[in-house]
Amino acid sequence: MLYLYLDESGDLGFDFVNKKPSGFFTICVLVVKGRERDLGLGKAVRAVIRRKIYPKYHHGNLELKGNMVSPETRRYFFSLISRIEFSLHFVTLDKKKTCAGLFADKERLYNYIARMALEKVDFRETAIRVIMTVDKMKPRQGVRIFNAYVLQHLKARIDPQVPLEIFHVPSQESPGLQAADMFSWGVFRKYEREDTEWYSVFSGKIGSESVYRPVKEEGRAA
Repeated sequence: MLYLYLDESGDLGFDFVNKKPSGFFTICVLVVKGRERDLGLGKAVRAVIRRKIYPKYHHGNLELKGNMVSPETRRYFFSLISRIEFSLHFVTLDKKKTCAGLFADKERLYNYIARMALEKVDFRETAIRVIMTVDKMKPRQGVRIFNAYVLQHLKARIDPQVPLEIFHVPSQESPGLQAADMFSWGVFRKYEREDTEWYSVFSGKIGSESVYRPVKEEGRAA
């Protein structure tokens, strides 16, 4: 089985005059092949929460988030997963280089960037099943639109005998999403703050990374 975890860092706000949105927006797809590797990743996330986060914050919904933990905790997390085989695919939107025509339809823009990242995933050796988990942030209609869009664009790349299932769940319930958040924050931080401390730790796991700067003529393709 192939497990995909899709998460993002930054925001899709574009009002740079009256508000303070992020300058970039990053989507990460974390790819894990095989049940054992997926279980190992989940075990590592839970171990970090139990050993590094729970002692300090032993109330509420505990989860691992890149922007909420110390550099030491991030490095410890990677030490637990460094031998697990997985790959990371990133697309980062340079919002200040985005044409104004894309500002209005943020859902469409999000879906397009997610598709760009998913298109870098190698589905050729997928034998049984593809399971994609996405952070549950969209309303019901948005979920339907996202699922239909992804299925439309990926079905030609996946053997028709292999089912592709998409689940939208709260990040607190998915160790895989929490791991994806850690990495998406690292790439986002690289562009937003020119801070590569955490990025340099996991960069060897990156399968693809690109920056999307949709100038006016490219905007029509989105």
